Amino acid sequence: MEWPELKTLGVAVSHRMEGDDKAGEINIRYYISSAELDAESFAHSVRGHWSIESMHWSLDVSMREDECQILFGNGGQNFARFRHIALNLLKKNKGKDSVNLAQMNNEYREMLIFG
Repeated sequence: MEWPELKTLGVAVSHRMEGDDKAGEINIRYYISSAELDAESFAHSVRGHWSIESMHWSLDVSMREDECQILFGNGGQNFARFRHIALNLLKKNKGKDSVNLAQMNNEYREMLIFG
């Protein structure tokens, strides 16, 4: 296959450990780009991409965004904005499980919203 606009090939290797797991997990991801990127710019782009993916994962898993079936008018966009606001409120709270707690606990949600 030909890619006439191809300027950069990149490989991102990451090592993720959880808890006491010393071995962890190694992930290798390959990227192609039409932009000419040096190593620093490439790394910045990869991190930026995954921070956006992380936000979408949080919205989908915690708030079931992909299951939303609001199709009337701007309802879907309006609810997406509410979910983003809610996620930002939860992230502002430094508690480790704030997203999970908010799913299950009305009092916790009220405390986040009203202080």
